[in-house]
Amino acid sequence: MTGTTLLAERPDAIAIELNGAPADLARELAPGDRVAPITLQDQAGLDILRHSTGHVVAQAVQDLFPGTKLGIGPYIADGFYFDFQTAEPFTPEDLKSIEKRAQRIVKEGQTFHRVVVSEDEARTRMADEPFKLELVADKGSAGDSDAAVEVGGGELTVYENRNRKGEVVWQDLCRGPHLPSTKAIGNGFAVTKNSAAYWRGDQANASLQRVYGTAWASKDDLKAYQERLAEAERRDHRRLGAELDLFSFPEELGSGLPVFHPKGGIIKREMEDYVRRRHIEEGFEYVGTPHISKESLFYTSGHLPYYGEGMFPALQVDEERDESGAVVKQGTPYRLKAMNCPMHNLIYRSRGRSYRDLPLRLFEFGTVYRNEPSGVVHGLTRVRGFAQDDSHSYVAEEDAGAEIRHLLDFVLGLLRDFGLDDFYLELSTRDEDGKKKDKFIGSDEEWEQATQTLEEVARETGLELVPDPGGAAFYGPKISVQARDAIGRTWQMSTVQLDFNQPERFDLEYQAADGTRKRPVMIHSAKFGSIERFLGVLTEHYAGAFPVWLAPVQVVCVPVADAFAPYLERVAAQLRAAGVRVEVDDSDDRMPKKIRNATKQKVPYILIAGGEDEEAGAVSFRFRDGSQDNGVPVAEAVERIVRAIAERAQV
Repeated sequence: MTGTTLLAERPDAIAIELNGAPADLARELAPGDRVAPITLQDQAGLDILRHSTGHVVAQAVQDLFPGTKLGIGPYIADGFYFDFQTAEPFTPEDLKSIEKRAQRIVKEGQTFHRVVVSEDEARTRMADEPFKLELVADKGSAGDSDAAVEVGGGELTVYENRNRKGEVVWQDLCRGPHLPSTKAIGNGFAVTKNSAAYWRGDQANASLQRVYGTAWASKDDLKAYQERLAEAERRDHRRLGAELDLFSFPEELGSGLPVFHPKGGIIKREMEDYVRRRHIEEGFEYVGTPHISKESLFYTSGHLPYYGEGMFPALQVDEERDESGAVVKQGTPYRLKAMNCPMHNLIYRSRGRSYRDLPLRLFEFGTVYRNEPSGVVHGLTRVRGFAQDDSHSYVAEEDAGAEIRHLLDFVLGLLRDFGLDDFYLELSTRDEDGKKKDKFIGSDEEWEQATQTLEEVARETGLELVPDPGGAAFYGPKISVQARDAIGRTWQMSTVQLDFNQPERFDLEYQAADGTRKRPVMIHSAKFGSIERFLGVLTEHYAGAFPVWLAPVQVVCVPVADAFAPYLERVAAQLRAAGVRVEVDDSDDRMPKKIRNATKQKVPYILIAGGEDEEAGAVSFRFRDGSQDNGVPVAEAVERIVRAIAERAQV
């Protein structure tokens, strides 16, 4: 019996879940097998659809460009990619041709057939595919990489695409599963772009061309996805940053090093003022640490070598040379700091601590530097130099749960104040498969206790908790808040991490009530995470139309004619006295142009005044949506604006 037979009453099934794992609809079943349908309404079904579409696109490429060699082709979020070794890079016209050829393959109704093969047969079938032959030789060692879509630790399989005559027209080494037929792909797919890549992601290996695509259950779903992409493009913080004169990325500084212009500086200052005040309210003490340190500090903390690839290379400091240039005294290696916690540990250790000092909460705006690869640097959301609102709580072990609870309440309140109120939690734990445990320090008992504590507190919030195996920091597990923005995208924001290891490595102690010496537990927490990244996310969340309390310019006053500019200057003076950021547009532009200019700059409020307004001591109150209240007394207008700022109104 096959899955097809068993699920005959489910015509929408495109695959099955067989004993907890996805499998082809045509798989043979054994007595006792647990089977459930997979449809295109399921995430597993979409993954299979996307992987199958990747095969069709690869077939189209080899049809159009004979001699092209196949790399790997996994499904990814919202789509798929496939790597190829080609004589020439693909052009935009090539991508159109590839999509058209793929559409014809889909309409042909080719069927996918899973064939179990021996290593020798796999080599025979893939004789002209050098990258596939390498994967056959490495069978079982692909680990958790994207190459695992091709081979795993078990049997080798090849998927054949057969035409209506039953002839094999294309094949690929693959673990599957796949759709029963290409017809199930329908017309909800598109080839989107191409880029350069390297075999297995290593620049020392062969250069490849990577073709990306997307696939959805229907054409309507594809259209909705494309509209979301277009909206995301309109909200791109890099574009808005230039249009609104907030920040830029000068080539002279280097990749991943932004500068903030005066308007962007206002938003950044408001964020800093807010989070500094909130930390103090929550019992934190403000500290400061240098940007550079002796390299040995990061060996003590464990960041070297565990996090060494994320740090900039060492600088040799205090080296001495004689007149001939020969080194007579070796320098000491220093590092730009990539994290603040080692220095906070030194502050804790600077004097004796008692249980009466705990919880000791330290906070700073610590500028850190990460040696991010050029390929992942992206606007403000992935930079090489950034400020963290970094805090560390030192608590008695038995009080760790209460402190984590306190920090989560702090974090969630902060996100809500900034207009992010749709979120879930992610629990990042140590990789327990035995293969990567050497990437984490500390005992099994400490990890188990830390993970259990975080999980218990996270579940108390009532928020959805999603597991993230292997995503922990090397020194301890963490909770991260995953926030959804205005168009439904998810961003990792704040983090709370429980650390038993650094207190031990720095020999941190406190005197307990009974006079004994005990080791505190350390809890890392970043509320914004990175101020730069948080600002980038906010820019896209609000599409540049920041709430009035964050807006660089909160009010623009527009006179109907030049004669009324002095009156609006007096109105502006009242607003400035109340702490409002206001400008009067006294340029030579006509009034409609002035209103358009303020609207393009996404200013929350425009106050307009002419003769009748001046006589009545009033203004016309114009909002972002174009609506307008006329004849509003100046005192009332000022009160409305001040109240909206104080309440952090999301206008």
